[in-house]
Amino acid sequence: MRIAVSGSIATDHLMAFPGRFTDQLIPDQLAHISLSFLVDDLEVRRGGVAANIAYGLGRLGLPPLLVGSVGLDFGPYEAWLKEHGVDTSAVRVSDTAQTARFVCLTDQDNNQIAAFYTGAMSEAREIDLAAATAQDRPDLVLVCANDPAAMLRHTRQAGDLGIPFAADPSQQLARLTGEEAGELVDGATWLFTNEYEAALLAERVGRTHEDILEGVGTWVTTLGERGVRIERAGESVLLVPAVPCGHVTDPTGAGDGFRAGFLAAVAAGLPAVAAGRLGCAVAASVLDTVGPQGYPADPALLAARVHDVYGAAAAEELRPAFGRHA
Repeated sequence: MRIAVSGSIATDHLMAFPGRFTDQLIPDQLAHISLSFLVDDLEVRRGGVAANIAYGLGRLGLPPLLVGSVGLDFGPYEAWLKEHGVDTSAVRVSDTAQTARFVCLTDQDNNQIAAFYTGAMSEAREIDLAAATAQDRPDLVLVCANDPAAMLRHTRQAGDLGIPFAADPSQQLARLTGEEAGELVDGATWLFTNEYEAALLAERVGRTHEDILEGVGTWVTTLGERGVRIERAGESVLLVPAVPCGHVTDPTGAGDGFRAGFLAAVAAGLPAVAAGRLGCAVAASVLDTVGPQGYPADPALLAARVHDVYGAAAAEELRPAFGRHA
């Protein structure tokens, strides 16, 4: 199964300030702030929801097609993704903008000053999905958070091309109108949200949960430590418990890891419950590591996680999803 993943590609620049921001603020000078913080630590992490999901699919043995827009600084990141099985031939390189970047400074009290530079991501709307997939037609297009115009264009193009699509609007729901949100999810073979996004989606489109469910194939809602809910219109709700994580090292990208695991199982022809179990196992691996693209995807480790939580039969059922690495 060939999966194209359309969405954001970004880097995170995370810095730690060993003092307190409040100690640097002078109350009667707040209208004229000019501050500089000497930091002790800088972490640069690869990210962006589409890149995170594509990385996970690549690690699980699929060759996903990444569709997004980046800057001329993308070279090292591209090499990393290719090394881990991601096809970057559909990535657009901007002549003028840098790759999208999140910059965050955190003090010792966990107060933060942050900025997000959209950069080349705003040019993703220029990518023609039909041209990008002409040589190797995908079986599924996953449309993730991105430049809103790009999300709409790629959803429409998937429909025009007759390619099933999965909707994962996530963080961009807050920026979308009700009409736009409805267009992004109506007709989706798979709809991915977390619990908050599910409620926000209903509010945005002005429909009930049941009405939205009638318009999609399967709605997958992650519930954090409670696992995942899988729904289809007219069928019983399926609940898959989470895979426990003894110590959460870093929650960033856990949802993206879940989607990679879920879709890898779907690509192997497995039922939705099995897909949910693999998704939860991959998400736990993300929680165990620093950054959204630092986790191992070792079949033995994932199978052991599944075995410990869901039993031997569940681990055996997932064998086809591990076959590409076994």
